[in-house]
Amino acid sequence: MDLNQFVPSQNSALTMDSAESTAAAAARAPNGAARAVDDYDDDDDAVPEVAACISAMLDLGGSVESKRLFLARRTALEMLRDRGYAVPEDELARTLPEFRAWWEDKPELESLAFSTTLASDPSSKVKVVFCPPEPVKIAAIRVVYTGVKDENLSRLILILQGRIMSKAREAIKEIFPYKVDTFQITELLVNITKHALKPKHQVLTAEEKAKLLKEYNVVDSQLPRMLENDAVARYYGLGKGTVVKVIYDSELTGNHVTYRCIF
Repeated sequence: MDLNQFVPSQNSALTMDSAESTAAAAARAPNGAARAVDDYDDDDDAVPEVAACISAMLDLGGSVESKRLFLARRTALEMLRDRGYAVPEDELARTLPEFRAWWEDKPELESLAFSTTLASDPSSKVKVVFCPPEPVKIAAIRVVYTGVKDENLSRLILILQGRIMSKAREAIKEIFPYKVDTFQITELLVNITKHALKPKHQVLTAEEKAKLLKEYNVVDSQLPRMLENDAVARYYGLGKGTVVKVIYDSELTGNHVTYRCIF
């Protein structure tokens, strides 16, 4: 077989202008396809409509960094509210333009930190701190501790924008005398508890847990389990032994209730 028959000669025309190529495509295509090509060329109004639809979904008013920080901070506020901490409604209702007007397009991370107390126990205080994008090392953990050691905290939440070194993670347990939760900023861009397919979770009190175990004549280890590092368990800050009531109500799962014990 002569392979040269598939190679165009140097004198052959290898390109056509757009008008010629469109006409050639229409000539080779079936009648319906040819009409579709003509209709597409004549419909000049379709492109602006698509562009307007896409632009409505884009954030063109500021930097990506400011939007990420806004979303993460809002989710952190919602998370603390759902944990029972006192969170002002005006903070939860703050919009992205208001956030940028207050903290500017590139906010200082120190200014984004905030603290609050449990609504039922004002002596229990938590603080949220945003870490810089650089990898978090032991030195950075010590800097954070120095900044909060005199605030009489009961819990600390670190929002990371970069990876945390294993030694730094170990240092957290050694340096801080209370529980420290760490979240990557990407984990807080959306509130997972608001997902349409996520069942509703209710954390049982100690009294409600005791009543449940007595009613079914079981112990903790006999209940279905939820890992302590589960996304929902981390969102609510649940520790081992805590029991959660899970309420399913959707077309896929039907309506039923189950319980999970954190292990």
